[in-house]
Amino acid sequence: MTILSVENLHKSYGDGAARRQVINGVSFALRRGECYGLLGPNGAGKTTTLKLCLGLTAPDSGRITLVGHDVPGDARRARMRIGVVPQIDSLDPDFTVEENLLVYGRYFGMHEVDIADRLDWLLGFANLIAKRDARIGELSGGMKRRLTLARALVNDPDLIFMDEPTTGLDPQARHMIWERLKTLLANGKTILLTTHFMDEAERLCDRLAVIDHGRMIAEGAPRELIAAHIESQVIEAYGDRAVEWAEGARGLADRVETSGETAFCYTNHAEPLLQSLTQREGLRYLHRPANLEDLFLKLTGREMRD
Repeated sequence: MTILSVENLHKSYGDGAARRQVINGVSFALRRGECYGLLGPNGAGKTTTLKLCLGLTAPDSGRITLVGHDVPGDARRARMRIGVVPQIDSLDPDFTVEENLLVYGRYFGMHEVDIADRLDWLLGFANLIAKRDARIGELSGGMKRRLTLARALVNDPDLIFMDEPTTGLDPQARHMIWERLKTLLANGKTILLTTHFMDEAERLCDRLAVIDHGRMIAEGAPRELIAAHIESQVIEAYGDRAVEWAEGARGLADRVETSGETAFCYTNHAEPLLQSLTQREGLRYLHRPANLEDLFLKLTGREMRD
């Protein structure tokens, strides 16, 4: 069953010569119970796509259907069945952990007794039972992020929008968030995820789309996309003469890229490259399978985006 459908979406900002197209013909659909990822460089259009799907801004053209409601026309009713984890935590510092959940539940028209019935589960899910009476300023960054996730679940949503949910967290906090998200998926929830962490997308997403300059340039399951676009093996060589070595080894690789003093050799047959490296002193190297980051960099480039 389709829980979110986006068809031929377009969105521009500005007037006249300064008009800039941010979303250009994007289409995708989420099936109930899956995690779908939106990947792309800064400014690619990911956050704008989320805002359009939530009815927070209107498209120039295209159609959005969210949990059976047309958006933006019926966005208010649709959002009653949605949870949102924004990039930046917007917790109220004047309230305790428990009060933040209670107040947020009222935005959905929930009765206080119904919110109270969910509190223990929400606090347990976020591993914050011992902090229920703590003020927001007393929480660590990881605790705040877990509370924001719990808050997004107050209304028992069908679909959860997550905009870079683990940015700024240490590895322990990230892994805890991942485990919580896997639990939600196992219980039939649907997640729309944007992230800059390729390992996060590879761990969580059933399917994903890569967006750049407002266009969708690839879509599919992570491993299928990697197999379709990237050679199976990667050798990364490091050191002052790594680029020089890679130039001489181009005939042994299917594709070579360089970044600073690192050379990336992509191949389906690594042995000739590995043998060449053993004959060169002063070079460190890593031999690994291709991953989602390789796909992302091939499709969107290695240059920095502001």
